[in-house]
Amino acid sequence: MKFMPFHILLVSLLTMAGPVSTFAASRSGKLVRGGEAQVVSVVDGDTVVLDDKRQVRLVGIQAPKLPLGRDYVKKQPFADQSKAALERLVLGKVVRLSYGGRRVDRHGRALAHLHLKDGTWVQGWLLEQGLARVYSFRDNRTRVAAMLALEEDARRRKEGLWGHRYYSILDAARSHKLVDTFQLVRARIKDAVRIKGRVYLNFGADWRKDFTVTISPKNLRLFGKAGLRPETWQGHEILVRGWINWRNGPMIDVTHPEQIEVLN
Repeated sequence: MKFMPFHILLVSLLTMAGPVSTFAASRSGKLVRGGEAQVVSVVDGDTVVLDDKRQVRLVGIQAPKLPLGRDYVKKQPFADQSKAALERLVLGKVVRLSYGGRRVDRHGRALAHLHLKDGTWVQGWLLEQGLARVYSFRDNRTRVAAMLALEEDARRRKEGLWGHRYYSILDAARSHKLVDTFQLVRARIKDAVRIKGRVYLNFGADWRKDFTVTISPKNLRLFGKAGLRPETWQGHEILVRGWINWRNGPMIDVTHPEQIEVLN
């Protein structure tokens, strides 16, 4: 049985209609408009400050990190390029804010999609240029499928950060070396089980030390609504994205379907 995740279906539809583009992707999904404001400064590749003093975190993406005065954060490759590109795109311009889920994060920043007067979708543009990765959350999934399609196209072209080894898709065998980092991991599921309502996707012979993906009963309901049954995916190769934590070995806790692509 072959599985086709949301964003692969979207890629297929867009390919039938023509090249993947910001124009096409920006019209998928439903957003609620939240007014307009002028961008007065750019913090990094995914955060801006508006003339009404609000700080906006561009929801759905993660640009390469800058330290920003934090000693524990190392500058990531392409961080300067991403910030500079965002400055060229939006600094001094009026942007329209739109929301597709949770509106404010724990730091008090607005979680919004931004569009320029000419219709340019800022998140989509950054993804097309290979200056950010898709970074989605359970409570903010609007247009994630479109963003994944744009990211996949940039990856295929090795655009921007995708041409740098730092952002290479990770093999499960190396996941233990990158605990506490956000990664894209490609691997084949050795065993898929459901225990007390929780699904475990194991990628090695020893689940106590090898890479594992886990999905809680609460989050499995989202998979069920999408017609997906991860416990049946034994033997399939997947691409999964998320933070690698250490829990009986390296593990990614998946909260929503868009984090996993089952490869045909």
